Amino acid sequence: MKRIFTIVGARPQFVKAAAVSRMLKKHGIDEVLVHTGQHFDANMSDVFFEEMEIPKPDHNLNINGLTHGAMTGRMLEGIEKLLLQEQPDAVMVFGDTNSTLAGALAAKKINIPVIHVEAGLRSFNMKMPEEINRIITDRISDILFCPTENAIQNLKREGFDLFPVKIIKNGDVMQDAAYYYAQKAALKSTIIEQLGLHHFVLATIHRQENTDDIQKLHHLIDGLNAINHEIPVVLPLHPRTEHILSQCHIRSKCIIIKPVGYFDMIRLLKSCQLVITDSGGVQKEAFFFGKHCITLREETEWVELVENGFNTLVGADENLLFAAYHTMKQKQSDFSLNLYGNGTAAEQIALTIKEL
Repeated sequence: MKRIFTIVGARPQFVKAAAVSRMLKKHGIDEVLVHTGQHFDANMSDVFFEEMEIPKPDHNLNINGLTHGAMTGRMLEGIEKLLLQEQPDAVMVFGDTNSTLAGALAAKKINIPVIHVEAGLRSFNMKMPEEINRIITDRISDILFCPTENAIQNLKREGFDLFPVKIIKNGDVMQDAAYYYAQKAALKSTIIEQLGLHHFVLATIHRQENTDDIQKLHHLIDGLNAINHEIPVVLPLHPRTEHILSQCHIRSKCIIIKPVGYFDMIRLLKSCQLVITDSGGVQKEAFFFGKHCITLREETEWVELVENGFNTLVGADENLLFAAYHTMKQKQSDFSLNLYGNGTAAEQIALTIKEL
């Protein structure tokens, strides 16, 4: 029986792991789940494991709240120790976090094959820690599962055809999860009833490029406040971002709520009129549930959403944000377009691993 180490640490990875773990079990592949502890708050971590019925992590490293270098270094040390003890057939990592990079480095340095799910994405912004993580992880991986054709073309332009790697376009495992859990969310989440809202905009802000630049953050909150004058804006706020707003005396008039679990997020996405976000995952989730999206960044890895008119980029310009809201709120689009595999991505991963 094949034995896979899966490394997770942040909210989007829990969602992806839920979809893939279900398929690994279906195809008789033994999985050891390692949680680095990068997201440790109950609303950012525990609730996902409970709701999505992800097996309790076999190992939790409880590493968080450190600088990028310190966090990555300690994760690398902890994961390496586990790998040396248990010697799995491969290590699987997701996305672009410090947990992703640490897991890939630890495995590669002791000659354990690395599987990267969500490979080939590029923002072409080297100031983003995520961009550095994903580029290095791709380069040292042995199997690259790409969610889109654009991701494959990025790898080809970087010369990956010359490297001894397997590149597979499998679609997006987050779409698998969205489709699978949508019905459960409808039955179990009461977030809409709690808020008493049915006509609202859903917004999220968490990226370092926005939260650590006080001027940018001020502009974004001003833009959201302007939209909030016309329609309520629901803003699930990361504790760190909430602290920065308070510390810098930036006043939000939006409906601020604590970070929500996956089921509540699905309900919010399905019920809102429009999504405003700086999150890569939420951009896609908006598409999965048929909502237009305004992205608070200068670039996006999910270029196909912009090219097909589902998404628009406004950076941190409050005037562009307000104008985009008025454009996107009345836009009509065909959300049946198959951009991300229509729910078969995780099964393709399991079948490929089975043949290793």
